Order: sequence, then C-alpha cells, then structure tokens
Amino acid sequence: MINLDRNRVAKNFSIAAAGYEQHAVLQKLVAERLLSRLDLIKLDPEWIIDAGSGTGHSARALKKKYRAARVLQIDLALAMLSCSRKKTSRWFSGQYYTCADVEKLPVVTGKIDLLFSSLMLQWCNDPDRTMAETGRVLRKNGLYIFSTLGPGTLRELRESWAGVDDGRHVHTFIDMHDVGDALVRAGMEGVVMESEEITLNYQDCAGLMHDLKALGASNAISSRHKGMTGRHKMQRMVQNYEKYRRAGSLPATYEVIYGHAWAPAERVQSTRSGQTVFVPVASLKRNKNAG
Repeated sequence: MINLDRNRVAKNFSIAAAGYEQHAVLQKLVAERLLSRLDLIKLDPEWIIDAGSGTGHSARALKKKYRAARVLQIDLALAMLSCSRKKTSRWFSGQYYTCADVEKLPVVTGKIDLLFSSLMLQWCNDPDRTMAETGRVLRKNGLYIFSTLGPGTLRELRESWAGVDDGRHVHTFIDMHDVGDALVRAGMEGVVMESEEITLNYQDCAGLMHDLKALGASNAISSRHKGMTGRHKMQRMVQNYEKYRRAGSLPATYEVIYGHAWAPAERVQSTRSGQTVFVPVASLKRNKNAG
C-alpha cells in the first residue's frame, strides 16, 4: 500500500492544469499506445469511464473512436476537468465530468462497458481498493484497460537523491506482478500485462525537475519533508545525477506498464487464489461477445 497525500496530489494537478498539455510528452505518448491496443479488441460500449482523465486528451479520442458511447471523465483535480470541458465545443458532446476519487467511484454497480485509465493508477494508495471499485462498476464482460508506472521509473533521480540523504524524494511505484495480482484478487479475468521502458532526455537536471512540477508530478508522499529543500542538498543531487549523462544528455527513465482485464460474465464470490498471466500485446485480441 502506497502512502500518498491525496489532497496534495489533487492540489498539485490543479495548479498544473493550465499548462499541463505543453509538458505532457510522455503522457500523450503512453495514452496513444494504450488507445491503439483497443484497435485489437471488438467493443461497442454504451458507457465509458476515463479514470484520471486530466485535460481530456484520451476522453476525446475515445469518443471519436466510439461515437455512440457516452464518456464519463473522472479526475481528482477539478481544475483538470475544467480545462477539459473548455476544449469541448459542442453542448451535446457525449462527455460528462465528475471530480471524484477512483477508490470511491460515484457510479452504480454494473454500469460501465469500458474503463480506460492511462497513467493514473500510480497516484492511488490502495491498488486492491481501486481494482475492487473497477470490478464493481464494470458490466459483465466489461473491459478494464490501463497503463501505469513501474518501480524502474525515475531510477536515476531516486539514486541521485539516495546519495544525499535518507528522505523519500521520489514516489514508490508498484511492480507489474503486484498490479496483476490485485486484479486477480478483485475477481477480474483474462489478465494481460506487459511493460516497456521509455527514456526522456534533458539538457540538465533543472529541466527534468521543471517538467515534473509543471505536470503536477511533484512529491506527494505523506512522509515527505514539508519545508524547502536546502540549496546544498539540491546541488549534491544534481552532481550525483551527472554520472548518468550520455552524449550530452541526462536520461529520465520511465517503466511503463500496460494491462487489461475483463469483468466476469457472472459475479460470484470466490476465495480461490489466482495466478496472473503475463503475455505479449498480440494476445489482446478478444471478442467481447464470445462465450
């Protein structure tokens, strides 16, 4: 279980909302790759949730792909939803907006055909609760498709800070196997997981730190040091980061996890232990109406 200050998470993203899309290079790339996985799956959804919808980039793409569907954008940061709404020009857009916590979804049981979530899960404290809520709101044979960040994310930054002090300057990210196991415990079926590493390059450490702040991805760990980080400590961290410089650039590595799972055809209580299956993206093909 992660220990993030959820109020701080919401505040950070609200502050970042206005300029978010200018810096969301990785977020847009991952969202597009996740959306492309839906091309391999036959769906005709009536209701879609975009959980952690941000400024609505994926929600608008989902509506374009599934024109008859209604898309419910859910985000913890009200300012993100406000920015998204301003980008929707038509009154009857089929887009709906709710400021809510995905660990307590304000949606009736068995309502949703497709729950899409790109780079949101890493901001949740309790994966089991999040997966349970996902399973609850999905209809029979409903699809949950998501991306999140794994423990290899920002390893250069984490290791550079580790050489300065014992504080927690970088979030702890959940291992792919633990995410899959949480899905199984929630009663989801056909769990498919895979991961890749994406590296962004910066001229200097200041560029990385600026991007993280501009994205709302600042440190929100509950046990974080609440005061200003001293200049001496920051200089030491920057010096430590320099050992990763290659070809004139400093890398920032992201371990990106992609996954999907299906709500069961029948909702039954079970205490069976399950085993998560990890297979490549080619195995995504499945007909929702298949028996």
